[in-house]
Amino acid sequence: MSELVLTIGSSWNEVSSGIVTFLETHIPYAWELREEFVEAIWETVYMMLVSIGIGGLIGLILGIIMTVTGFNGILENKVVYKVLDSLVNIFRSIPFIILLALLINVTRAIVGTTIGPTAATIPIIVSTIPFFARQVEIALLEVNPGVVEAAEAMGSSSFDIITRVYLREGLTALLRVSASTVINVIGLTAMAGTVGGGGLGTMAIARGYQRSRMDVILVATVLILIIVFITQLIFNWLIRKTEH
Repeated sequence: MSELVLTIGSSWNEVSSGIVTFLETHIPYAWELREEFVEAIWETVYMMLVSIGIGGLIGLILGIIMTVTGFNGILENKVVYKVLDSLVNIFRSIPFIILLALLINVTRAIVGTTIGPTAATIPIIVSTIPFFARQVEIALLEVNPGVVEAAEAMGSSSFDIITRVYLREGLTALLRVSASTVINVIGLTAMAGTVGGGGLGTMAIARGYQRSRMDVILVATVLILIIVFITQLIFNWLIRKTEH
């Protein structure tokens, strides 16, 4: 048994040594920055979770309000809907790179700095809110109007219709648009790297592109794709659960 353990251990050491040699040979700069890559992954995940947590919640609320105050909504209000619809359209139309510059003073006032992952979450949240609000509105409008009308006929309150009809019946659609929103946010975290936002975007731009280190750019890109892939797998699993 001891000989078997020693053989397995020796084989593993040879394999691991070969992997390290391969990485040092083909992606030398990225291998040197491996500890920074680990930190960058956590920064990207941090920005994603904070932005989705805050921006997603506000976007969900705005999307619900737009749904119920829109044409033939249970709380139809043309003024409220028009104002929210216009704000969503305006902020969705602003390119994110420009939004970063526009909110620089706001970011500094809130977090005290304009660089780093925490600072980057401010413009990401602002960009996420209108995007997700529109996605929520589209998802909830897919709910069968007949079910909503039936709930109204039974005397259900507006709050009950929102929670028990719109959110419950539209859960699968909401998960689908949430998946696309999270993936969009991951893209925004990478773009924030152009202005020192931290995360894998900064690794790709500051450590890779600006120093002509293609292997660093490649590794950062692959890691971002892995995060996107894992996110999509999680949402696909949740969607399958809600469909049964």
